[in-house]
Amino acid sequence: MGTHSVFNPNPLPTFTSSTISTKGDKQWPGCLMLNGKQMHVRLSNGFRGRARSVINVNSTAIEIPRQWYNLVADLAIKPLPPLHPKTFEPVKPEDLSPLFAYELIKQEVTDERFIDIPEEVIDVYRLWRPTPLIRAKRLEKLLDTPARIYYKYEGVSPAGSHKPNTAVPQVYYNAQQGVKNVVTETGAGQWGSSLAFACSLFGLGCEVWQVRASYYQKPYRKLMMQTWGAKVHPSPSDITQAGRKILQMDPSSPGSLGIAISEAVEIAAATDDTKYCLGSVLNHVLLHQTVIGEECIRQMEAIGETPDLIIGCTGGGSNFAGLSFPFIREKLKGKINPVIRAVEPAACPSLTKGVYAYDFGDTAGMTPLMKMHTLGHDFIPDPIHAGGLRYHGMAPLISHVHELGFMEAISIPQTECFQGAIRFARSEGIIPAPEPTHAIAATIQEAVRCRESGESKVILMAMCGHGHFDLASYEKYLQGSLVDLSFEEEKIKESLAKVPQVQA
Repeated sequence: MGTHSVFNPNPLPTFTSSTISTKGDKQWPGCLMLNGKQMHVRLSNGFRGRARSVINVNSTAIEIPRQWYNLVADLAIKPLPPLHPKTFEPVKPEDLSPLFAYELIKQEVTDERFIDIPEEVIDVYRLWRPTPLIRAKRLEKLLDTPARIYYKYEGVSPAGSHKPNTAVPQVYYNAQQGVKNVVTETGAGQWGSSLAFACSLFGLGCEVWQVRASYYQKPYRKLMMQTWGAKVHPSPSDITQAGRKILQMDPSSPGSLGIAISEAVEIAAATDDTKYCLGSVLNHVLLHQTVIGEECIRQMEAIGETPDLIIGCTGGGSNFAGLSFPFIREKLKGKINPVIRAVEPAACPSLTKGVYAYDFGDTAGMTPLMKMHTLGHDFIPDPIHAGGLRYHGMAPLISHVHELGFMEAISIPQTECFQGAIRFARSEGIIPAPEPTHAIAATIQEAVRCRESGESKVILMAMCGHGHFDLASYEKYLQGSLVDLSFEEEKIKESLAKVPQVQA
């Protein structure tokens, strides 16, 4: 793996879901025997406990990475730059300064391979990192598969997902620059709650525009944001010009991430002490999430495993990139050769059904144009789509990697995803958020193929968060009222017809 990173000491043993014991006079549930000594470890529910397993501490202890990894540095063919929304010329760093903190702009355009993580950010990461890598032995048994299934679980963070990995550094850099408030959009609420959490730690104001369908479907995410001090508005709203325009056209609009982005960007661009934060898509966001993959590489090395297949859900792509990009680096070096598979919802399939073109990141056309897989910037997914993967486009860097052939993509309908989620919850005990149910469904598909072929593949899955605030979607599934959405070709054609014609 080289010596590119220096790590912060905070060891966490890697263990499987079969190592817990509730018997014995001296060994307690969750006590890990390391070199003959009982060691407290953080379990997947966030509590300290003890586990019964004899593991060598030198081969299982991992530490929080001190650097983020930038995949752009290792790509022979670089991604195309974003374009100014008015001139269609490449964006300059100063064009982004009304929206983003200076350090984040530097990270967005850098070609450096590794970026040091500030000590203040690492100190907050210590609240939940390193996150556990867990072998899903009970799921393997349920499926009767020879495959070995591992999942990297990000649901142990305070907000319950991977999103704080980037929320914390984004708020930190804004605070260092003297910014007083940040604004953002959110879909299911994981990103909004993560940003609110980070703002509460660094003393910044936080204002969130939440997709209207989710605002009413998931009230506890809204309350979570408010508990951490954020102001939350349903989007489209009558607060912004962008929101009022949408409401005039459709007073009952369910909203979309593209609309919510337009509203947040409008406020940030017009307010001197306010900046905009984005929870996915952009390079600096994907950069911050690579702490997931950097940890996971070392965890898998510690247990002597190499993944044959890496699976993650994709909406904007930050969770998927966070796990897969460090592994792609090792793949480019020729050290490993896993298949890397993105899984998206059949109702919002930007990678599998979209076009690879320059398009706006928001509905109103206020953001730079990005070269990405897109369904069209005014595409609005059906409001009954149960997951939070509702964005019209895919992260430009993931889109570029897909075009280079370093990964593949599939889409899965939501009822199959929830069927997989129920099987996962009843075997592994964790109720997943709707987003990673797509990765679970794809993992189950592959595990069944392994059962039929006899292959004992090592499958690594990104488990990006828990579903404790998404139980209304589970209720619909259990009651039989959750249905698959037909992919409307005409709706997509209409949306794609409005994609700007840009000569790349």
